[in-house]
Amino acid sequence: MMDNSKIKVAVLGIGNCASSLVQGLEYYKINDTENGLISDVIGGYRVSDIEIVAAFDINKNKVGKDLSEAIFSEPNNTTKFSDVPNLGVTVSPGKTLDGIGKFVVDIINPVEDSDTVVEVLKSSEAEILVNLLPVGSDEAVKFYAECAIEAKVGFINCIPVFIARDKDWYQKFSDNNVPLIGDDIKSQVGATIVHRALAQLFSDRGINLKRSYQLNVGGNMDFLNMLEEDRLQTKRTSKTTSVTSVANKGKGMEEGTVRIGPSDYVEWLEDRKKAFIRLEGEAFGGVPLNIELQLEVWDSPNSAGVVIDAIRYMKYFTMKNDLKSLDLVSAWLMKAPAEAAKDQDTLKKLHELTHEETK
Repeated sequence: MMDNSKIKVAVLGIGNCASSLVQGLEYYKINDTENGLISDVIGGYRVSDIEIVAAFDINKNKVGKDLSEAIFSEPNNTTKFSDVPNLGVTVSPGKTLDGIGKFVVDIINPVEDSDTVVEVLKSSEAEILVNLLPVGSDEAVKFYAECAIEAKVGFINCIPVFIARDKDWYQKFSDNNVPLIGDDIKSQVGATIVHRALAQLFSDRGINLKRSYQLNVGGNMDFLNMLEEDRLQTKRTSKTTSVTSVANKGKGMEEGTVRIGPSDYVEWLEDRKKAFIRLEGEAFGGVPLNIELQLEVWDSPNSAGVVIDAIRYMKYFTMKNDLKSLDLVSAWLMKAPAEAAKDQDTLKKLHELTHEETK
């Protein structure tokens, strides 16, 4: 029987994003503040109601350690903003499959594959599995999605391997009455959401967006992994669709006029990401109007602040037996949802459904 008061979560992939998520849970337990949160309360659930009960990785440097230690183990390199006490959660081994790209194979020392994922999910009484695997882990994500279905555990797909957006996978989760949110988590204020907001602004103000780019560089394992172009295709698709879906009053952009995605790995940037964004448009009378900007963020805390909302929305709508409304959550929090929608329209509907006032 699901406990109404707590949200029991399993985390898949103990990299920088997991580190920021775990640190954030401790930070908001200690600090009574709404600063840095999109929503302080969602359907009655606060950040402090989230409890990590299981964790999975394939790196020998992390498996077997308490989660509080594993999140600060190499090659993780995000900023430390909170101490984390011993959590009593040991990182369990998973399956590697295609989870290690060729540019990180000499850095990650994998453990032997384990067939105990479903068993651990069940024994830990996890309600939600949060997928934070590396970009391009197509086979691995699908394996863990199957595990979630078998264990009857909700699945939040934070990376651009299409599960919620894929009709067959979406139907499989629906047929088994297993909650699903995806795909590819947005950042609180990241390159794509800024780019999308500007594309929406152009559209709302009658500016025809003719050409655009978003070029990103960073120094974490994600950027090193994404030097492998074959692992990057769904990431480009996800980020590009998020922007073009709101451009030019929903008409999109012509082929060859937009380029969006990771561009290079710069080691000394660590978990910082620099984004270079340009939009070229035609204003009144066909007169040019261009915007160019640079954005710098710590990449992983930027996404963890959104993951905590996805977790709470999933719990709330699952308790309400309203899994269909998770599509709205995907549209609000994910770059590549099954159905795209205007952010403000979606947020308004979610606030109405969860009986919240806009934060």
